Formats: sequence, C-alpha cells, structure tokens
Amino acid sequence: MSRVIGILLVLLAVEAPAATAPPQPQSQPQSQPPPGAPVVLVFGDSLSAAHGISVEQGWVNLLAQKISNQGYEFRVVNASVSGETSAGGLARLPRALTVQQPRIVLLELGANDGLRGLPLDQTQNNLDQMLTLLQGRHIAVLLLGLRLPPNYGERYTGGFMAMYQTLAERHHVPLLPFLLENVALKPDLMQSDGLHPNEKGQPLLLNNVWPKLEPLLRAATPAGAAHKPR
Repeated sequence: MSRVIGILLVLLAVEAPAATAPPQPQSQPQSQPPPGAPVVLVFGDSLSAAHGISVEQGWVNLLAQKISNQGYEFRVVNASVSGETSAGGLARLPRALTVQQPRIVLLELGANDGLRGLPLDQTQNNLDQMLTLLQGRHIAVLLLGLRLPPNYGERYTGGFMAMYQTLAERHHVPLLPFLLENVALKPDLMQSDGLHPNEKGQPLLLNNVWPKLEPLLRAATPAGAAHKPR
C-alpha cells in the first residue's frame, strides 16, 4: 500500500508548475446550473484536476452531475492545479474567492508539501491561514487529505496525518482523511502509468467525497427550497 501511495505522491510533486510559467487552473463551471446559483469551489492539485483523463471523466465533473441530479442548485468550479503546494494555494486563494464568491470550498492540498519533506508546522500554518480566510468570509469548507508512505518516518507520517485532524478540529470543519480510499491499491482503477486514478476510479473518489459534502449542500440550501432528485 505504502509503495503505491508513495509513487502517487511522487507524480504530484514532479508536476509542480514552473515558477516562470505556472499553469492556469481549470476554473470553468462543470455543469449548467440556474443563473446566479451559488458556487462549490474545488481547490486542489492533480488528483482533482482530472490528470491524464478528460475533464468530463474527472470526479469533480461527476460531482457537478450528481449535485444536479440530486436537485441541488449549485455551480461547481474546479480551480485545481497539478503540483500545487499549500504555499501556492495560499497565494492563489484570495483571488479565487474574489472571482468565484463560493458558498462551499473543497480544500485538497498538502501532499506535495509532505513529499518534499517540508516542515509540518509550515504546511499546517498555510492550511490554517486558508481555513481562517474561508471561515472569515463565512464559507463552508470540506477538508480533503492524503497520506504519506512510511519511508518518510513514523514521526513525520504520523504528524502529517494528525495535521489534518488537528486543523479540522480547530476550525470545526468536516474532514475526509484520504481522498483515494479504496482506489489507490487497485491497479484496475489506476491509469496505465499506475499513478493516477483512471476513469473507473473517479466515481469512487466521488463516493468518498459525497457523504461528507452533502450535509454542507443541505445546510447551504435556502429554507423553502428543498432539493428534488431528478
């Protein structure tokens, strides 16, 4: 298990954008909601950016479809960038919030920090600032995490896992500890490079996210506007 997760994290770091020409996130809406619908913003790295598959097959686009099919009127926007670090995310977040004005944010960052062996307090501080910024604007948050392989040492990997729990408890936000649960260890759910989930794995990522996200959708749905599954 640790070998597969370790290889996955290696690719995330290798894909880090060059300082001179950073790639642009996929910020287009993934569905056709009613005009003025509130935004669900997915803010992460390559695992949320449909790396190696079409955008339509990615879990974020599947999320937009499920939200619509369940009768929730939200617009899903994917602002994920392959190779993103917590520092890069912190730098990008204020503008993303200004442009998109999201009601809910799915925050999926930190794995690349861990792979580079950056100090955990630095990563935690960056994520903490992002969560503080989001909550200061009264935006609901779902925190999505990853795990590190054991070759980074028990103290570091244990601290990395505990970091997400600490942040979730401190900010009172829901946490999904491992986005790739039930996916990363199954070759038939991974792309031919053995590193990223393929199109068959994407629905399982959505299955991991949905139980944590749906309560936020319900809470953000105005009273008297109960959703009607289609």
